Amino acid sequence: MHIDGGCHCGYIQYEAEIDPAKVGICHCTDCQQLTGSVYRVTVPATKDNFKLLKGDPKIYIKKADSGVKRAHGFCPECGTPIFATSVTNREVYGVRVGTVRQRAQLPPQRQAWCRSKLEWASNIEALPQFDKSEIGRAHV
Repeated sequence: MHIDGGCHCGYIQYEAEIDPAKVGICHCTDCQQLTGSVYRVTVPATKDNFKLLKGDPKIYIKKADSGVKRAHGFCPECGTPIFATSVTNREVYGVRVGTVRQRAQLPPQRQAWCRSKLEWASNIEALPQFDKSEIGRAHV
């Protein structure tokens, strides 16, 4: 499937060919912290199928629990996380699904690092739902 996307401010833009069957959720504590959320949704793209069209991402190197060093690419202007890849072998890019324009067509197919999963993260369907932020309350 052909996808395209970019950061929130438009400084970074990319395109890629991906397999929608490989979209996954990661519940590891690194992904929780690096997203500022409870998990990250990613789809892999090989280096031959991932192309930056605009902008130059800032790279942050993080050593994973496995000992592997990962290069995290994000927008230097707005901070949007775009991808992660191995420092030593950049054959596969983990594209952040939240940055994909076609994200509604990419439901997750698997979950990983569930030992770090926050139990309440899967049980939100019963919470009150609003089309927009509640009137009188700031959306943070």
